[in-house]
Amino acid sequence: MIKTPSVAVVILNWNGKNFLEKFLPSVLASTYPRFEVIVGDNASSDDSIEFLKQSYPAIQIIQNDENYGFAGGYNKILDQINHEYFILLNSDVEVTPNWIQAVIELMESELDIAVAQPKILSYNQKDHFEYAGAAGGYIDFLGYPFCRGRIFDTVEQDNGQYNDFAEIFWASGAALFIKRKYWLEVGGFDPDFFAHMEEIDLCWRLKNKGYKVVYCPNSIVFHVGGGTLNAKSSFKTYLNFRNNLVLLQKNLTLGRAFLVIFVRFWLDLISLIKFLAEGKSAKALAISKAHTYFFSQIFRNIKKSGKIDVSKFNASGLYSKSIVWQYFIRKKKTFNSLKKTI
Repeated sequence: MIKTPSVAVVILNWNGKNFLEKFLPSVLASTYPRFEVIVGDNASSDDSIEFLKQSYPAIQIIQNDENYGFAGGYNKILDQINHEYFILLNSDVEVTPNWIQAVIELMESELDIAVAQPKILSYNQKDHFEYAGAAGGYIDFLGYPFCRGRIFDTVEQDNGQYNDFAEIFWASGAALFIKRKYWLEVGGFDPDFFAHMEEIDLCWRLKNKGYKVVYCPNSIVFHVGGGTLNAKSSFKTYLNFRNNLVLLQKNLTLGRAFLVIFVRFWLDLISLIKFLAEGKSAKALAISKAHTYFFSQIFRNIKKSGKIDVSKFNASGLYSKSIVWQYFIRKKKTFNSLKKTI
């Protein structure tokens, strides 16, 4: 008989009163028998805290003294929580009643499952997957992340094509389930990421230790997306390009990292030129700043990552070809259209 471990649903809030007002009721209506909802606040300047205290006095609130971003904010909050499972849930997510039970049952079935995510659909277009996670995260050999159900900007309609369990490479931070012992084993998120790709880094570090990251199709949530930084933000562009390079340096062996990052610099240059040609100078500058940061912190990140041991590396979810080539040159726009090399 599968036991019922204690679960903390932890919502990191920053000026998100409107989301809390809209989506907390669905979270509190979850049917799992042993869960607690905790709101961690990243020094919000709106009236989020007052709203919570007045409307939901039973909800535990943990307040950070400043905005530490997604990564650092969650680290500080989760340091104060002792449940067996953490669920990191964005404030702009509507959940379904059984969303916790299905994932916990799956994760309890195997000791080596460290992280999981549900099916993530779009709140605004409920028959489509949502950009940030869809039906599970993958990554190609050059470090470009994509999902079952979303490759670059092409988001698929959900027709049940991904209703099967899958071992994946990374789980979305929009609704990320993790066993507390594995969170502690790898030290949580890297706070230097601030936001974007910190969950990929977390999953990669766990996969380097041989653990599994999985997708559970029997759990469904609906994500608004873009609540903090929208796709047009040059700061988001900076974080994505910067963090992707750091991600590669930290999780690949030295020789492999050198080769992959060398190729990525040239591909990033193509992106920079494309942005300039489109008149998006702020985004082009963001890429340049990302590269400057990477070089300024290269020795610090070498020390941080230490000697990479890939002897136990779990390669499930790693795409051995170039997703850029498949998508832009071969016009493979959906996950199922890729050759089965995953």
